[in-house]
Amino acid sequence: MSSLYPRTKELSRSRKSQSDSPPSSPSPTAKNFGHDRTSRLDSSSTGDSVADRLLSRTSSYTRRENRLASLGKAEEEGSAKDFKKMYEDALTENVKLKSKLEESKDELGKIRSQLDKVTQKQNKISEKSTVLETEKKEKRALERKVSQMEEELKVLNDFKSDNQRLKDENGALIRVISKLSK
Repeated sequence: MSSLYPRTKELSRSRKSQSDSPPSSPSPTAKNFGHDRTSRLDSSSTGDSVADRLLSRTSSYTRRENRLASLGKAEEEGSAKDFKKMYEDALTENVKLKSKLEESKDELGKIRSQLDKVTQKQNKISEKSTVLETEKKEKRALERKVSQMEEELKVLNDFKSDNQRLKDENGALIRVISKLSK
């Protein structure tokens, strides 16, 4: 049957029914019915010859084959239309997907630029924070120096007062010694 009708296996399997299957492998029950029918025809028909019966069987097989062939052609035309429709559907879907892809690419570009801007802002903020941190460290260092200098000033003032006191004592001692030496 597949050599007479060039259809795919899948299509022929889905379209087969018991009435379309060839009579070459009937079930035992069908054999009995066919045998009974043949014997009844032989007994009931008086003017029919064996050749007429074979001719009628052949013509029924021919009609069946012609019907199946026309179905096959209709299916081929339908499948060609289906393929064309599927192709057109695929093309339209591809166009839609391409447009969505382009939109996604544009959106991705926008998001990347926003991300770059945010990253630059964060870098500036982090630079500012590092600058601020550096300034804070410098300020602490300067405050330490100022406190050290204030301590040194206190010590220096103490030295000045000690020096002044020693000068005064030295002057007093010089006067006492000059009075004693006179």
